[in-house]
Amino acid sequence: MGNDIFSEVKDTGYREEAQEIISEEFFKVLRSRRSVRVFKDDPVKEEDMQKILDAALLAPNSSNLQPWEFYWVKNETKKKELVSACLSQPAAATAPELIVCIARTDTWRENAKQMLEIFNSAEGVPDAAKNYYEKLVPLAYSQGPFGLFGLIKRLAVFITGLKKVVPREPVSNAQMITWASKSTALACENIMLAARALGYDSCPMEGADSKRIKDLLHLGSGAHFVMVISIGKRSEKGIYGEQIRFDRKKFIKILE
Repeated sequence: MGNDIFSEVKDTGYREEAQEIISEEFFKVLRSRRSVRVFKDDPVKEEDMQKILDAALLAPNSSNLQPWEFYWVKNETKKKELVSACLSQPAAATAPELIVCIARTDTWRENAKQMLEIFNSAEGVPDAAKNYYEKLVPLAYSQGPFGLFGLIKRLAVFITGLKKVVPREPVSNAQMITWASKSTALACENIMLAARALGYDSCPMEGADSKRIKDLLHLGSGAHFVMVISIGKRSEKGIYGEQIRFDRKKFIKILE
């Protein structure tokens, strides 16, 4: 199969028209998303929370393996424990709703199997796509007991990479955490933008006791804390100052 799955353009016959977008409304949402530290007591509508959570699941993600979970903590006792685990910071303590965002490194096999089941029940799916989930996904994401297969892959990638272009990660359990966290972080942005589009505000919180949060949610070693996101209506004192961004030249590099 080689690099065909990456380099060849396959025509599956599927067509989907892009929807018309009022671009200024999108940029209004983008510009008005702020990290709100204090919220009003106003509740968030149940249907709006469901839309916000659904938006997370629309995020792009690696190989469509969807290595994430999102916990909407509604139980008041557990919510108090979660606030405490978030260091009782006002962004958590005053928020009507809290979502815990978790990256999963132990669900890729199950989700790859589900992708194959979907492909096998559909017509016109290229063999290369099926082969990707049957052969390449296990090769790419399996690290083996104690990470031993990852070590073998690391050596093989190094030798192969001396002469040709080759995907170099993930070849360790640590890189698997990075892999899953990247996709989960994309979903976190969807959550915050969806909240703003619905008239709410948010605050992403990485400063938290990840072990206590995992214990609270009864999560095992394959679950990795990414952030807690608070959702609600901003208080008039909820934003501590103007948004500070450094000169764009510091970060944006154009290669001509």
